[in-house]
Amino acid sequence: MASKEKYTVILPTYNERRNLPIIVWLLNRTFTENDLEYEIIIVDDASPDGTLEVAKQLQKVYNPSHIVLKPRPGKLGLGTAYVHGIAHATGSFVIIMDADFSHHPSSIPSFIRIQQQTDCDIVTGTRYAGQGAGVHGWDLKRKLVSRGANIFADTVLRPGVSDLTGSFRLYRREVLEQLVKEVAGKGFMFQMELMVRAKAGGWKVEECPIRFVDRVYGESKLGGDEIVEYAKGVLSLWLNV
Repeated sequence: MASKEKYTVILPTYNERRNLPIIVWLLNRTFTENDLEYEIIIVDDASPDGTLEVAKQLQKVYNPSHIVLKPRPGKLGLGTAYVHGIAHATGSFVIIMDADFSHHPSSIPSFIRIQQQTDCDIVTGTRYAGQGAGVHGWDLKRKLVSRGANIFADTVLRPGVSDLTGSFRLYRREVLEQLVKEVAGKGFMFQMELMVRAKAGGWKVEECPIRFVDRVYGESKLGGDEIVEYAKGVLSLWLNV
């Protein structure tokens, strides 16, 4: 699947020292086997577990042209981590994903293939539509919360995608740069607002079925406060977009 394009992966990290070496190895293998030019931008928010030190070792192994470190002085939030990473991206396409194996790099060639075939601006992973899509490792409560969040957002916002709360996506860089200038949401709301504004702005969006697997190491960052903020955010988007 050779391509003349370069792909930038942005990995926000916080306490991911055990996950980072494996996800970087998988990303390197995926891009190398498919003859694709790439860079991985690691945005670490001063992880107390030493994630940045691990990232520095990975940079020596894989070369600074492939591993770009853009750390920040503290835990400043997921949305701003992506904005920080985008500012340093040199690829013509940007892939945003989690560093905890929730999003497996093996899906990336499918994202790229869909983009090439449809000439779309965004490919978004979906856990809820298409052959092979699904969620693994969640209990019933977590599945109901996630599905309910998507149904709620779909009812209020009519976004035209089946998984609005997903965070595994491929963007044309110039489209993403434009969208982040318009986004006001933070944290988990950032991804949702990106998609709502992309659809409202007329950008072409395609979906790719993915298998979402709960994180291997570490703790989920989703809590009650985030769920409340999510509901407020959906209503805010309904009023303003």
